[in-house]
Amino acid sequence: MTNFVVKTLANAAALAVAIWLVSGITLDDGSSTGRRVLSLILVALVFGLVNLIVKPVVKLLSFPLFILTLGLFTLVVNALMLMLTSWLAGKAHLSFHVDGFWTAVLGGLIISIVSWAVNLALPDKN
Repeated sequence: MTNFVVKTLANAAALAVAIWLVSGITLDDGSSTGRRVLSLILVALVFGLVNLIVKPVVKLLSFPLFILTLGLFTLVVNALMLMLTSWLAGKAHLSFHVDGFWTAVLGGLIISIVSWAVNLALPDKN
């Protein structure tokens, strides 16, 4: 349970950095700071579920592209997962939005780097 909470908070931190750095990724509906933090945590949960359920299937189906591009296709898969999270967040009436594919590529790259750094800094408790 602790590992799940740590990973969700790491996702939330990574999403917050992407929202802060990339102008095409937004999480603002004019509400209070507490509501935005709650929305960010809910979006992090959605993002975690997308990465847990959908991403392995997409990676398996696109395995030849990973081989052909020497792993650079990972950027495309991460962007697609971020766009799927944006779509699902819209369906759940959360104020998270990604403006397009190239914005999602940049956001996915930032999220990957920040998640890696946060997970490296936090202890891994099983």
